[in-house]
Amino acid sequence: MMSKNNSSGVVLTGPLQCPVPSRKNDVVLLGHGSGGKLTSELVRNVFLPAFSNPALDHLGDSAELIVEAKRIVFTTDSFVVSPWRFPGGDVGDLAVNGTINDLAVSGACPVALSAAFILEEGFSIADLRAIVESMRAAAARARVPIVTADTKVVERGKGDGVFITTSGVGVLPEGVDLAPEGIKPGDAIIVSGPLGDHGIAVMSAREGLEFETTVESDTAPLHELVATMLATGAEIRCMRDVTRGGLATVLNEIANAASVRVLLSEPDLPVRDAVRAACEILGLDPLYVACEGRLVAIVNADDAPSLLGAMRSHPLGSDALQVGTVVCRSEARVLVRTAFGTTRMVDALPGALLPRIC
Repeated sequence: MMSKNNSSGVVLTGPLQCPVPSRKNDVVLLGHGSGGKLTSELVRNVFLPAFSNPALDHLGDSAELIVEAKRIVFTTDSFVVSPWRFPGGDVGDLAVNGTINDLAVSGACPVALSAAFILEEGFSIADLRAIVESMRAAAARARVPIVTADTKVVERGKGDGVFITTSGVGVLPEGVDLAPEGIKPGDAIIVSGPLGDHGIAVMSAREGLEFETTVESDTAPLHELVATMLATGAEIRCMRDVTRGGLATVLNEIANAASVRVLLSEPDLPVRDAVRAACEILGLDPLYVACEGRLVAIVNADDAPSLLGAMRSHPLGSDALQVGTVVCRSEARVLVRTAFGTTRMVDALPGALLPRIC
């Protein structure tokens, strides 16, 4: 503690801090969030080299996009996964893919993304570069640019390294309407691939768990798979990406919106052996474990075979399966028929099964 009279006679107490801290190139400083020179250096040295494109490079307060369409879809999501790196991915590609997928399952073609970073003082610049590079690579693979961004820094101990919020804009083609209200009894329920990979991958990294086979996150952008599905002309009623709360929670949301009863076939649910074994060890139900590169589609049963064929022709749908049926209109229910012929009800996830999963 210090006590000192300045020229105005005011007594100063407490530790003195330099308003312009000494520069360190290896960690994030509070000054990086000040909007001044350190902020400009962070933008110029870390973000611009990765995200550079004509819309972003002029560094305005907003990005101009020319979209020749009447139907625009907008979404936003935040990513607080812990740890930030896990088998098969990290918070960077997760933030890009997750927002693209929210647009994709609405039937939209993604146009552009924004990104906002909340950084904790002391976070490694090298780690930040790795995250930004992961985002750059994910956006490049998906061919969806990050056109505007923002950065804020909080004091050490007031955050947890890095949080990322991404928003996305997409164009919805004419004639595409994937609202759950269109679901009808008899419709088929299709999933695009194995369930639970992402949740178990994050848990293994968080808890230091090791399995005989490494479980990797399924994080991936689904918009090209969705485009392949829509191109078939199949009567797709509704789509959702299977994220927090797993397939059980997503189907409960759909069933509530459409006022229908859903019946799943447990033997038909695609779950990798390693994920199933991990769930048994951890006391988890794979139906509630998060994915980050899987979707569920409700489709006219007559179109299911052709749609499955098209999905299986795409790398992200190669393991697509029909896993259930919309039984009837009634009070919303999701039921699972087990291998023993019994039926159990699965409700939406009541709490936080796996917190900080995305």
